[in-house]
Amino acid sequence: MAAEDPAAEAGGTGPLAGLRRMLGHLLELLQLRLELLSTELEAEKLRLFAALTQGLLALLMAGAGLVMLSICLLLLSPEGWRWLAALLLGILYAGLAWWSWRCACKQLSQLGGIFAGSAAELTRDRDALKS
Repeated sequence: MAAEDPAAEAGGTGPLAGLRRMLGHLLELLQLRLELLSTELEAEKLRLFAALTQGLLALLMAGAGLVMLSICLLLLSPEGWRWLAALLLGILYAGLAWWSWRCACKQLSQLGGIFAGSAAELTRDRDALKS
């Protein structure tokens, strides 16, 4: 018995069969990369929605709490010192607002962009094709 040709076992012979196999592998790789991109986009959407929901809830609760505490502190302070109490509360609220803004920006920032995983995989594919 003669040894069979590996190209014949794969479904054909010659350059056309090799081209078909290469195109099949390329389409399979493209499909895999698109699925990865879709997964990353879904994760990014969920992360953004969670951050916005938490931020809105925090703003509502903080607003209600600050109004109640401010009224209580202003009513408890002596009449001649109420302006100073109001000024100190304003400075405190401005500082807390700045801190909250920085925390929100930090949470929404992501190293490498939203498709860092896909970009890394495509770079790896390109490097594999070069070698």
